Amino acid sequence: MARFDVTYTNGVIAAREKYLLKDKIFRLCELTAEEAFRLLLDCGYGGGAETATSVYEYEKLIAVEEEKLDAFIREYAPSDKEAAYLLSPRDFHNAKALIKASYLEESAERMLAPQGLIPVETLSACVKENDYRAIASCPRLKEACENAVALLHETPSGAKLGEIFEKALYTHLRETVKRGTLKKLLSAKADMTNILIAFRAGSAELVAGKYLPSGTLTEKQLATLFDADTEKAKKAFQSTPYAEFVKICFSAKEKGLPFTEAEKILGGYDTAYFAQRKYDLQKSEPFLYYVYRRRAENANVRIAFVCLLAGLSERDIKRRLRVF
Repeated sequence: MARFDVTYTNGVIAAREKYLLKDKIFRLCELTAEEAFRLLLDCGYGGGAETATSVYEYEKLIAVEEEKLDAFIREYAPSDKEAAYLLSPRDFHNAKALIKASYLEESAERMLAPQGLIPVETLSACVKENDYRAIASCPRLKEACENAVALLHETPSGAKLGEIFEKALYTHLRETVKRGTLKKLLSAKADMTNILIAFRAGSAELVAGKYLPSGTLTEKQLATLFDADTEKAKKAFQSTPYAEFVKICFSAKEKGLPFTEAEKILGGYDTAYFAQRKYDLQKSEPFLYYVYRRRAENANVRIAFVCLLAGLSERDIKRRLRVF
């Protein structure tokens, strides 16, 4: 696939940035759901009133924006590795959804994500025929599908099914992005995910075999999180980039709270990484920053409307927003 020059792409991004909602996201949180919906329509978000006419149809607006962003990625990704990093997670998700739905003998439609790099029809045909040669160009996905089918025939487990595809995805991404910014992002997200896995498991025995590949933290380092001496465990991470992240996890654990704050940091990590150095972005980084800002914006629109319709306060909604 032909790729545009980075300078040209940056010009396209500069022209499109004016359509970002930016601080209007905060404004949404200060209004009623109906007022917030009208604001989105007035901004032309998601095609405006041509796409949706009721506040309860806000997902239609988000879907249009996500489709537009996917089209942008396919057209302007600086190289195949950026396209793969951003879109191939959909393939792993959709394959998992199709296999799960097939096993349960139900429709996968509501479980599917937008198309990644592989047509959903191709994945569906593979699952239907139980023949995955058509996706041999992505060996980690093919292997995950075959392992998932074997699992469901032997010892059905939704959790283990998820582990198969998550590990295969991170292995695929590690093999796709071997250096540079994307590798840094992948490693950091794998590390933070593994920290959360450890906290949720609660013991070294329960976490065995669950850690994702691609991170920089060793299992020995992660094992310190199970130390009865909390301060000692925190000190073990003081020289890593995850010292504050670990403290936040321990704080939630000690208070008996879910790891919501840590999950928010993980979910917004990509955007925050670029935002901290937005005036020094080079090569493919402006493209990646724009994509992650758009994704964060769509996620925040969803968060705002879910919370508004649930009657949450402005303060509580803003606390849930991702970095953008």
